[in-house]
Amino acid sequence: MKETELYQPVKTLLEAQGYTVKGEIGKCDVVAIRGDEPPVIVELKTGVTIGLILQGIDRLGITDSVYVAVPRGKKGWAKTLRDTLKLCRRIGLGFISVTGKTAEVHLDPAPYTPRKIKRRQTALLREFLTRKGDPNKGGSTKTKLMTAYRQEAIRIAEHLAEFGPMAPAKLKQAVDAPKAGAILRANHYGWFQKIEKGIYDLTPEHRKLLEA
Repeated sequence: MKETELYQPVKTLLEAQGYTVKGEIGKCDVVAIRGDEPPVIVELKTGVTIGLILQGIDRLGITDSVYVAVPRGKKGWAKTLRDTLKLCRRIGLGFISVTGKTAEVHLDPAPYTPRKIKRRQTALLREFLTRKGDPNKGGSTKTKLMTAYRQEAIRIAEHLAEFGPMAPAKLKQAVDAPKAGAILRANHYGWFQKIEKGIYDLTPEHRKLLEA
């Protein structure tokens, strides 16, 4: 669909709600007025783009009632819609999709107040406080990051290499590894083995690597 083909379905939708609608007023694709209410602005695009979102943000300087409208997609539309609504909700924009001659409102403009997820904040702070030093460069991609979990596992492995098999409780105190038991049982990196009840050691392969 061309941008101009989006206009009539959007106009029909707004007129059904009692608005008087006109196209291309100033820099705005669609402007709708109803009585003494603040204007409604709709920006039209053939797809969700950064340009469309930036236009919408700019129009928020005129009125709080700003929508962006695009043709309804086919392949992957459900995910596109979900992601777009999440973005628009955070910015305070409304969202309309157009199918043929029909326009549908998926989201009305509204001020956004982020809902803080306590467990995510707790996990973030725990990782920050338990990670030793600053081993990773911000912005790193496609590289294995040094996490607090991995640092603990390394400390445990180095201690076992030096002092031999040991119980998790002793390792916990010896190398400041609060998660020693869980790390040894999970053996996420394949470094450890249980040699008897409650006693762990390095695998022969990993011991050779550390001693090399």
